[in-house]
Amino acid sequence: MAGEGASGSGRLHDGFVPGRYPIDAYGGGGFRFADMSHRGSILALPSGVRAWDVTDPDGITPESLAPLLAEAGEANLLLLGTGAEIVFVPDSLRQHLKQAGIGLDVMQTGAAARTYNILMAENRKVAAALIAVP
Repeated sequence: MAGEGASGSGRLHDGFVPGRYPIDAYGGGGFRFADMSHRGSILALPSGVRAWDVTDPDGITPESLAPLLAEAGEANLLLLGTGAEIVFVPDSLRQHLKQAGIGLDVMQTGAAARTYNILMAENRKVAAALIAVP
């Protein structure tokens, strides 16, 4: 995936922008961060922000979260934004993350983005998986 309107310091190369960035805005099917916008869902990880091809909660699987699991030592909490509604995730996914040392907090995407910004500003080991909302 590529970003739309890439400008400033960040560029979405191969669906990835290295570095930690607050989420400046969400909605309209995408997100703004790092002086750029991206249409679609994102994973905000300690290593950077990457495009995430999940469009609904059914797509949240250990496989779709593989980039996070690869950084398990760098993040100990995942804020999962499930879109406009809170959706319960299977206990098996929660257990899979727990085995990797990652706690899970599920909420609407807007709440997850705001909480991510606060915890990131506090230098917490946090990641966010955010499903884009219209």
